[in-house]
Amino acid sequence: MKKFIHIAQPHFDKEEKREIIKAMESGWVTLGPLTKKFEENFAEYVGSKYAVGVTSCTGGLHLSLIAAGISEGDEVITTPFTFTATASVIHHVGARPVFVDVDEKTFNIDIDKIEKKITKKTKAIIPVHYAGQPVDIDSVHKIAKKHNLIVIEDAAHAAGALYKSKKIGSLSDFTVFSFHPIKNMTTGDGGMITTNNQKYAEKLASLRLHGMTRDAWKRHTATGTWQYDIETPGFKYNMTDIAAALGIHQLKKLNKFISRRKEIAAVYNSEFSKIPEITIPFVKKNSDHIFTLYTILINTKNLKITRDEIVEELKKAGIGAHIQFIPLHYLTFYKKEFGYKKGDFPVSEGLFEKILSLPIYPKMTKSDVSYVIKTLKKIITNSHY
Repeated sequence: MKKFIHIAQPHFDKEEKREIIKAMESGWVTLGPLTKKFEENFAEYVGSKYAVGVTSCTGGLHLSLIAAGISEGDEVITTPFTFTATASVIHHVGARPVFVDVDEKTFNIDIDKIEKKITKKTKAIIPVHYAGQPVDIDSVHKIAKKHNLIVIEDAAHAAGALYKSKKIGSLSDFTVFSFHPIKNMTTGDGGMITTNNQKYAEKLASLRLHGMTRDAWKRHTATGTWQYDIETPGFKYNMTDIAAALGIHQLKKLNKFISRRKEIAAVYNSEFSKIPEITIPFVKKNSDHIFTLYTILINTKNLKITRDEIVEELKKAGIGAHIQFIPLHYLTFYKKEFGYKKGDFPVSEGLFEKILSLPIYPKMTKSDVSYVIKTLKKIITNSHY
């Protein structure tokens, strides 16, 4: 059977396996001491005061909005060029997602268009670090400070990324990361919220576990107590020690993983920059793009094949190309619920017609990378009029 090169694959070694077995043999596999250790390690890595482990980035964004006091009737600014989770959680708290189009080069929120969308109802901004290239956070903060807004960074793609020599995760009111297997480190699934605000951290820790005033593992230890209180109804969003067992060792390897991604991206860039139909990822000067995704633009004007057909041809050849993302205002829910329509965000729409994400992950071999390059080149060459 022909090898299939997936869009992404996690990389595990014996350290992760040993830690998981150790957790299993300890008799405690849910939220407990390993989660606490991973949180402490992650906070230290990004330079934040606090980190709270959760089941997913989606759950982390949801809890951050609640902890920030966002609720019914409020508005939250974000981008339509993202996964639905970024905006759906805004709806979940009763607020309205207000979309701002993206920059055509970075695919990140267009800073110059944010203020035009701010109203008396606006309470927060959720900038998205697309593909692992940081948003201009200083400019976002300047706008947020002027209008007294909370900043919640959607850093699903940005674990380990730097902004002006500082790690993403240490800069805003809340920063939320994803550890889904497609990302640059994984806990199987899971996420992390970082903050420098103690009250936020305490509220997040309580909200992720039903609103309890004591974590379960603290209640069930020899020195713990069964007593607890519920100060506010919470959720079941806690990370488990099994997931944290992976995260502890994935985090140790994160810089190495990022280095390998950058190496692969450099090879891709070198080869694809020679092809007129391909626009390689734009990297801002002094920006740290960690290439959680490697997303190119394909101009099919002079080809007798569409972008979607190119995706199918790559799959037939054993390459898992992908489209990230469908602009949210194209999706039924956002059209029906908020009245968005095609034509509202022309930059996002133009990018969507051309974007194509190619496989990039540390386990890719040189031959894998060469095969992806050779195959895409061949498809394009054979498709000229």
